[in-house]
Order: sequence, then C-alpha cells, then structure tokens
Amino acid sequence: MASAAGTIGVVGGGQLALMLCEAAKTRNVDVIVQSASDQDPAMAVAQGQVLGAASDAAATAELLKRCQHITFENEWIPVEALRALDSDGVLFSPSLDSLLPLVNKLSQRRMLDDLAIPSPAWVALDEINTDSPALPSGWTFPVMAKAAHGGYDGKGTCVVSDLKSLQDLLSSVSVEDWLLEAWVTYERELALVVSRDQHGRIRSLPLVETHQKNQVCDWVLAPAQSEQLLEATAYNIAASLLTSLNYVGVMALEFFYGPAGLMVNEIAPRTHNSGHFSIEACSSSQFDQQLCITGELPVPASDLVVPGALMVNLLGLSSEGSEPLQSRLAALEAIPRSHLHWYGKQEVPGRKVGHVTVLLKQAESDARGQEAQSLLKQIREVWPNPLH
Repeated sequence: MASAAGTIGVVGGGQLALMLCEAAKTRNVDVIVQSASDQDPAMAVAQGQVLGAASDAAATAELLKRCQHITFENEWIPVEALRALDSDGVLFSPSLDSLLPLVNKLSQRRMLDDLAIPSPAWVALDEINTDSPALPSGWTFPVMAKAAHGGYDGKGTCVVSDLKSLQDLLSSVSVEDWLLEAWVTYERELALVVSRDQHGRIRSLPLVETHQKNQVCDWVLAPAQSEQLLEATAYNIAASLLTSLNYVGVMALEFFYGPAGLMVNEIAPRTHNSGHFSIEACSSSQFDQQLCITGELPVPASDLVVPGALMVNLLGLSSEGSEPLQSRLAALEAIPRSHLHWYGKQEVPGRKVGHVTVLLKQAESDARGQEAQSLLKQIREVWPNPLH
C-alpha cells in the first residue's frame, strides 16, 4: 500500500530514477516511471511504466493519468510542450517556470549574470563572426565550447585550442545552440546539492570535492576540505538561486575554486552524481529529499551522520583483460564500510554502470583525506578508471 504521498511519476528511467525508486520503497511510496525501454535501470524497482522517452510530452500526459505528482530525472524535457499539462491539479517538481532558465546553458549564463553570481566569462557562439572569427577582446586560446542542450559526462563540450579549431566548430554545429567560455584557472572543483521545499525552507548536503577524468566524474570526497567561509559562500549562492527562481525540488551546483574565487560552472536542476554519497552518509539522501518534496511529505534534515565518505564511479571496462564482473563486484563489497550500487546496465566501456561509497572514520580533515586516498587506490586496483 502506498503512503499518504500517493503515487509519484518520474520522467526518465536511468540510475537517478532507480535510486529515487529505492528511496521511495523505504517510505512505502509507489513510483511510476516514464522511460523508453523496459530494460532501463529504474524498471527493476518501479511499480509501473509509461513507455516513452523523457522528451515525449504525450507520454507525460499518460503518466499524469496515473499520478498527480511528477518529478524529473534530468533536464532534457520539452518544457514548453509540457505547459499544456501544467494545470492546477498537476504538481511538477520543480515547476516548469523554475526549470525554464536552467534547461539551456545559454539561459543559465544569462540568469547568473542577471543575479551577479560569479561564473566563467562567456559569449554565445552566434555572436562570433563566421566570416572573420576572433575571440572577444582580452580572451586567449584555449577556450571551452559547450552545447546549450543535452551535454553530460564530457559530451557536448570541446576544447577550442586555436583559430582553426574555432573555424571548424563554427562550420560544424548550429551556432545558435552553443557558447564559448573563457578558460578558467582553478585549484579545485567543488559541488553542492541543495533542496527547497514548498514552504521555502532550504536544506543542504555538505559541500564536496569532485575529481574528473576527461570531464567525467571520477570520485567525490565528502565533506570537502574547506574553510567555513567557502562553505557559506557556496550555500549563499545556492540559496540565492533557489529563492530567485521560487524553485521547489533538488538542485546541484558545480563550482570552480581558484585565484578568481568561487565560480559557478554548471547548474543541474535535479539529483546529481556528486550527491550519491548521501544515501549512506546523510540523515536524508538527495533522493529522499526529492521524494519528500515531490510527494509533499515532511522533509527531514540532510545532515552528515558520519565523519565523511568517499564515492567512486564505476565505468564500464573492456572485457579484454578484465576480471569477471562478479569477482570485481565481490571484491568491492569486501572492502570494510563499503556500499556498492550496481545500476543493472550492460557494461559498455566508459559508461557509468555503478558506484561504490565507503564511509570514512577519521574525524580530522587531513587524516580523512589520507584515508580516502588509500581507499581510492584500493578500489582502483579492483576497478580501474578506463579514462586514465
């Protein structure tokens, strides 16, 4: 029997939806998933399915016939097409109005500029003269190019290293759908997952340090080794965004931190890879927050309940030279205080197929960092990162 939240609909059926369904199971909440395949990860746990891609507004209309509360696995949704469904009896979380500036990186950048929130200098690609291309005044190569829609895990981005690379980009993409960013010198990458409920109350997971390989998250350390002022600055930026958008739901912010201070790199209007550690390490995970807010249940605190946690992504390995899958998984599960999450995907090389979180024991920051490095080495001996 479902709880007072009723049945919740999720647009998208990947691993984020899977972990939301697992959180719902602990609260006795039924979940129906809109996904393109009955082989998608969330279908192993969901109570029902509406067949259709996340971009299929007609499938979302069918989903609404079976539940009033709808949330999203990712931001690749047709916001304008869904507006026809956005009536008083339907509760999208986040709302379509608050999602609209966030589903496109160009509108994200404009919003950050309007709010005077620091982010990398940028220019829309269609502002570059295609006949005589040149960088904006004061810029130097290399620069980063990003697609406005659909980029993730390094897809939809490329480094533009010289004038010829810029000319090639201009001739090979739809210029109105791309932007250029000035190169940012930074010392660390940080991330913060926050939530805001219907009453305007904001809750936050701890600020974390993220490490990337080829623009794909490799591992996450929670909490980040940081001073209180840095944590407060990140929280204040997030709170400003949530409040200005009247945003109700879970949001993740990725930051650069370096000589220019703290800068917002990207915003994800959803749960996020950098918050997976919270399933075991916090009093309420990012998925529990999403579930309670979407279902209008009381939203608990999201405090860290252990000294820290290390989350390591597992990317698919080539079968050639790899140990059998079950042997690798068993070796990871044998690590003390480890928690393995396997997404049930086919192990395609380079694809995210799972993650492992290890709860840390050391209370002091430097010792905890050393503990995490030792565990990371142990995990990577079992499951190397194929992008190294």
